[in-house]
Amino acid sequence: MLKGKFITFEGPDGSGKTTQIKMLHDLLEKNGYQCVCTREPGGTKVGEKLRDILKDTSLNGKLSVQTEALLLQTARAQHVYEIIKPALMKGKFVLCDRYSDSSTAYQGIGRGLGKSIIEYLNNFSTSGLIPDLTFLLDLSPAKGLKRADDRENGEVKDRWEEQQIGFHEKIRRAFLTMAEENKKRYRVVSGSDEIKKIHSNIVSIIQSEYGIFK
Repeated sequence: MLKGKFITFEGPDGSGKTTQIKMLHDLLEKNGYQCVCTREPGGTKVGEKLRDILKDTSLNGKLSVQTEALLLQTARAQHVYEIIKPALMKGKFVLCDRYSDSSTAYQGIGRGLGKSIIEYLNNFSTSGLIPDLTFLLDLSPAKGLKRADDRENGEVKDRWEEQQIGFHEKIRRAFLTMAEENKKRYRVVSGSDEIKKIHSNIVSIIQSEYGIFK
């Protein structure tokens, strides 16, 4: 039986997920909770190699959408097996930058493969593991992509970020629809606020859900 808490962060590119995960991790650790931060695609040696392939812009127009979807599921299966489930079994918090909902939004809706088939693959690759809580950092695609362009860490655009604005608007609608359909698990937080305010909103939700930081 899983004893830890599995919290995922979803949202458009540039919404600040990585920053908020680090801030929550630091606060959890400061308060005596063991915490694992991870990401998708990636998180494992296998997953990081697949991440490099999936984000490679030279493969635009060459990688089929089916291949893209299956590579993501392969990375996820290893991620759950090697990182996520073991940490949860030890009672740790697991904070994950993207998870199965991203596949539903990007490949199921954005790429047009269909929500039902991606959800079937999600269930298979995760062995049915669903997050306890999902934060959706909602942000307009135009603002998110502008933030991605302004990054100072030397990162270049990946295959998804290079898609047209219409693709990203479709992704945003998909996430908002999932949040509406899964109100018990999802919490929508404005990604356009200042970093500290977003963090404060997330902490308030964590306090309400789990009664910690008091």
